[in-house]
Amino acid sequence: MRGRLIFCMLAIAGVVATIGMTGAVRATELAIPNFVDPGRYVVKPDFDRIRQIRFLTELDAPPFSYIGPDGELTGFNVDLAREICRTLDLPCTIQGFKWDLLISGLEADRGDAIIAQIAINEESRKRFLFTDRYLARPGRFVGSERVTAQDATPTELGGKTVAVVAGSAHEAFLRNAFPGSAAMPFPDMNAALKALTDGKVELVFGDALSLSLWLNGKGSDGCCRFVGGPFTESRYFGEGLAIAVAPDNAPLADALNHALARVGASNAFLEIYLRYFPISFY
Repeated sequence: MRGRLIFCMLAIAGVVATIGMTGAVRATELAIPNFVDPGRYVVKPDFDRIRQIRFLTELDAPPFSYIGPDGELTGFNVDLAREICRTLDLPCTIQGFKWDLLISGLEADRGDAIIAQIAINEESRKRFLFTDRYLARPGRFVGSERVTAQDATPTELGGKTVAVVAGSAHEAFLRNAFPGSAAMPFPDMNAALKALTDGKVELVFGDALSLSLWLNGKGSDGCCRFVGGPFTESRYFGEGLAIAVAPDNAPLADALNHALARVGASNAFLEIYLRYFPISFY
């Protein structure tokens, strides 16, 4: 937990090379996501054009950003933005917007950077310049206590009944990578989790972040645990979270990448992460 980094790549036996699990994690007792490449040269920021940073984020997207009991904007993204500002020693503001006003707010110069869950794809890359990613939302298995498997491999989970949300990327991945498991589609995750707690299925496969919050809440009642590690195949689960800036604002993107690298290599990221995700979804 002192900044030592490793890159982990775990292959699933019997699965084609394009479907696997990759992710950079800090080597601790807790698996903490960290996408900092220690061998990559990060451009030193040009502060001549940067006097302050105006962050825009969502008003109601817990645990990433939301209004706390004290009426102040808080959340994982909010605290990360503040840590970035401390690292760069720059004055910052963080404004909350409704989701449909975030992009127009940046384009109308009401802010300099959006720190929110904007999907990184071909279309969004035409409108924004993205920083390095700072988080991903992998898929993971959650199993009941009667599931003895420790690793999420096709062999260990062969023949197991697995609940998934019908039509989701998680269902597609499960059917492709775990053909020996019995996929049981449900209309939504609440129904899938109820099937798990009712003993109708042995496992659930879904968004690891959401499942970690469920495991840490009252709904699970201590019934279950993560089985195996995270699957971060971008073709199914997206490229993760990054900060978006205007396409002509490369100096700001460089400064943010510099800060993300420093924050990721320190204990600051770990502290922020565990503040909002006490059960690590990695």
